[in-house]
Amino acid sequence: MRLDKYLADMGIGTRSEVKQYIRKRLVTVNGALPTGAQQKVEPGHDQILYRGEPVSYVQYEYFMLNKPGGCVSAVTDRDCRTVLDLIAKKNRKDLFPVGRLDKDTEGLLLITNDGMLSHNLLAPGKHIPKTYFARVSGEVTEEDVALFAEGIDIGEKKDTLPAELKILSCEEGISQIELTIMEGKFHQVKRMFAAVGKEVIYLKRISMGALKLDDTLAPGEYRPLREEEIELLKGIY
Repeated sequence: MRLDKYLADMGIGTRSEVKQYIRKRLVTVNGALPTGAQQKVEPGHDQILYRGEPVSYVQYEYFMLNKPGGCVSAVTDRDCRTVLDLIAKKNRKDLFPVGRLDKDTEGLLLITNDGMLSHNLLAPGKHIPKTYFARVSGEVTEEDVALFAEGIDIGEKKDTLPAELKILSCEEGISQIELTIMEGKFHQVKRMFAAVGKEVIYLKRISMGALKLDDTLAPGEYRPLREEEIELLKGIY
């Protein structure tokens, strides 16, 4: 790998900025000044220092974020805070959210730069289960449970895939439910309840595949995935 790419990948600067740092002798490779930005280095073997501090190469990063309401599931946005703005401690500059949660939806969102993992989690043919907790205006009934289990007409060519709806409680006209769906259509949970005459007033994703939201994370907080969590997700390959 070229030295300038190594440093740029680790967020030291853009490729052009990194070349300037190399010319200014701010970078060493194995204790010596490099021959130039094009010098080949081996991640995990060569010791790279920038301003005397080691720069370790990280190929992939994985973060679990408890997405708060009010921010968008995007890398950049001109008007709103994004989920990437919340990830303060990171090595990679090429992170992105895996899929999207609506702006007002909270809960589990995976942030990574692993494109293959993202593809496998989002590919329509994989049918990765996603479970949500919701508060719904109106009484969710056993009839709704049966309808969701068959698939719901939300105005597209095909009904939704069968979904598992669990009624947790209903008080003062507000139902609390858990819903597991096997796909990720636009505003799907809200549209499914709208199709049976009810309105979702709060929505939070609590799991995606084998990955469950860490209930110690407050909205807006995140942590790196543990190795066993990464392996669970990669078990879908």
